[in-house]
Formats: sequence, C-alpha cells, structure tokens
Amino acid sequence: MSATRLELDVLTLFPAMFSAISDYGVSGRALDRGLASLQVWNLRDFTTDNYRTVDDRPYGGGPGMVMLAEPVALAVQAARERQKLAGVSAPHVVYLAPHGRRLDHAMVMALLSRQGLVLLAGRYEGVDQRVLDSEVDETVSIGDYVLSGGELPVMVLVDALLRQLPGALGDSQSAAEDSFVDGLLDYPHYTRPEVWRGQPVPAVLTGGDHARIRQWRHRQSLLRTAALRPDLLAARGTSDEELKLLVKEDS
Repeated sequence: MSATRLELDVLTLFPAMFSAISDYGVSGRALDRGLASLQVWNLRDFTTDNYRTVDDRPYGGGPGMVMLAEPVALAVQAARERQKLAGVSAPHVVYLAPHGRRLDHAMVMALLSRQGLVLLAGRYEGVDQRVLDSEVDETVSIGDYVLSGGELPVMVLVDALLRQLPGALGDSQSAAEDSFVDGLLDYPHYTRPEVWRGQPVPAVLTGGDHARIRQWRHRQSLLRTAALRPDLLAARGTSDEELKLLVKEDS
C-alpha cells in the first residue's frame, strides 16, 4: 500500500482549535476533496494519571512549566503508526518552535514532498528536550516572535501546505502565481469598479494585451520586492531583462 494523499497528524493540547483549518476555506476544501487527511491528537489522551498531567516544573528552577516527554513520545508513536497504515513509509516529525529554521516557500515545498507529516504544537516553556532529541526530525519557526503555543504556527504550516495541493484552489494557476513562488512578492491586484473614488485601474490591465499585462505584473513584482524585501531580491538575483524592467518608465 502506498500513500496517494498528504497525511497530516497534529499533536496538541487544544484539538478544538483545528476546526479553523478543517471546517473553513481552502484548507477545508482540500480536506473535503480527499487531497489530504488531517488527524488531530489530544496529548492528554496519552497520560496515565487521573489528572491527565502533561507538564511539570523545570529542573534547575525558573518560571513556567515544561511539557512531559512521555505523553509526547506516545503520541508521536501513535501518529507514526497511523501514517504507516495509510501507506507513508517514513513519517516526518516537525516541532513548531521559535528556535526552528524559518519557514519559507522552499521549505513548504520540501515538506510537501514528504507525503506524511507529524506536527507537534508545544505549549508552556517548551517540551522536554530529551523527547525532541529522540523523536523530532525537524524544528520549524514561522517568525522571530513568541506566541502562547504552537497551535497557530501549526495551522499556518498546514494551510501553506494544503493550498499547494493540485485541486485545492479554484484556479489551478493561483498557487503558481503566489508571492514567493518565484522569489518575488506578488504584484498589485484590482477589480471592479474601473474607477473607485477617483482612482482608476492601471490602463494596461484594461487594454486586453496579455503580453503587456504579464510584463507589467512582473515589473510590479520586481518593484515591490525591491522596495519592501530587498533581501529576497538579493538572494534570488535578477536577469538582464529584469534589470531593464526595473529601470523602465511606466507607460
């Protein structure tokens, strides 16, 4: 048996939060169409005491609590076993935390190629390092800031993954034209009315010349990236033709 869809397992203390992903929008549509499977596990179900304890005080002192290793390890094992039954030969375990490698489009596509991901959402001061060392394959961050837990970062990653699946978006070209796909920010978008509060839509977009429209949009992406994210442009580089577009006068 081999996996034919993206298998996703989420390990969390707050499973109800993930209805935001499963019940709405592009991500909900991708799941409804069977393009991916999302299984959410409650880490408290892997505890053994009457209080369903998932955390304890940190060794060495300090503020806050630390998530226990054993419930996390048991949950990872259960998720791996489910994925293997679904045909995933090597489920990839990802921990969402601020110290991880920064998420970008290239990482999304690399993770998408795994076909089976187990996503761990931490809480409190973090997770016992021993279980991270033994069970986690990769740590991912969505930015240089701290949230109350890993659930929102997991949802960000899941949404980014699901919208790349063929058939998830209404227009097959939408994902291919997103920001960051070609290393550039997206170009500006306009819709009706043609003039809004005295501001017209750029004339090139209403002229019907699709070659000019493509060129205009590409130039706008270059200009926006140069102005807002010059680091992206420096990392990506520009062709001679793009350099000409950058210095070209608007027409």
